[in-house]
Amino acid sequence: MLTAADIRRHLDRLTKPPGSLGRLEDLAVRLCSIQQTLKPETRPRRMVLFAADHGVVAQGVTAWPASVTHLMVQNIVNGGAASSVLARTTETELRVIDVGTLGPELGPKANYLYRKVRSGSRNLAVEAALTVGEFEQALAVGREQAAVAARDGMRVVAAGEMGIGNSTPASCLAALLADVPVEIAVGRGAGADDSVMARKRAVVSAAVTAARSRLDVEPVAAIAAVAGLEIAALAGFFMAAAEQRLTVILDGFIATSAALVAERLRPWTASVMIAAHRGAEPGHGAALDALGLVPLLDTWEMRLGEGTGALLLVPLLDAAAAIIKDMASFDAAGIAAHE
Repeated sequence: MLTAADIRRHLDRLTKPPGSLGRLEDLAVRLCSIQQTLKPETRPRRMVLFAADHGVVAQGVTAWPASVTHLMVQNIVNGGAASSVLARTTETELRVIDVGTLGPELGPKANYLYRKVRSGSRNLAVEAALTVGEFEQALAVGREQAAVAARDGMRVVAAGEMGIGNSTPASCLAALLADVPVEIAVGRGAGADDSVMARKRAVVSAAVTAARSRLDVEPVAAIAAVAGLEIAALAGFFMAAAEQRLTVILDGFIATSAALVAERLRPWTASVMIAAHRGAEPGHGAALDALGLVPLLDTWEMRLGEGTGALLLVPLLDAAAAIIKDMASFDAAGIAAHE
């Protein structure tokens, strides 16, 4: 087994002072550890975005109407969204999977799949967001996409989301699975004002209290009660990607809440993950801590989602792989190394 110490020793033999490339060396160590090689690969790569709507929007927990979800799915598919632009810039293949929006199926598109389990989750403030069966169906959609990525020869994958209102279930999952206090787990999402924040905190607090009473006895039912279809699909994607030993770049708060779900249902899923960034949502850092992941982009204040943070890490991943594969060693360069 290739250990982190083995990789560090290799890095220290390259033509540079030990550790002089800072966090880039940390990234190289993480990448090589996941792939178990000193010649890691970062191409081909794929970003899969899962989209769904949320019944809890009816509680006034977001400043945006649910109709924006489907409009943004169209925008991403048509190439006009931030994730679309960053995917093109980083030469990352992008796919969008409708697992539960309120909108109709789009016409045939090469980068779009219609895998709807139901039209949006239920309102988690008044009933379980998803049944166990619905949760497992969405989980299977994500697992399928990871299996397809592996069959297609992808070396690096990432998964993002689009769903108005999804920071509310993400906050619930952070509180439920990582014991993040509600006042930290709940952030402003896509621009909530103080009144929206108050409603959101109340909703999350009540939903988590109800779910926590079932977590030890019925963990899947408890998680499904406060989850969302795209979050379940993300969790399934992460679980299957880990089974395939794919390198996974983890995006923002919503994706990280799904990683908490995946880790709960399949321990060690996080072992294949590289955390891209620590987002502006206050619960994100605490959720990453619970997974034992250290983000590379720590002060960028990202809060868009859509896989944008993960896509920003891609060039750094390329750089880390190139350094460890292509730099000359002191011996090869005829240079005496200094301790």
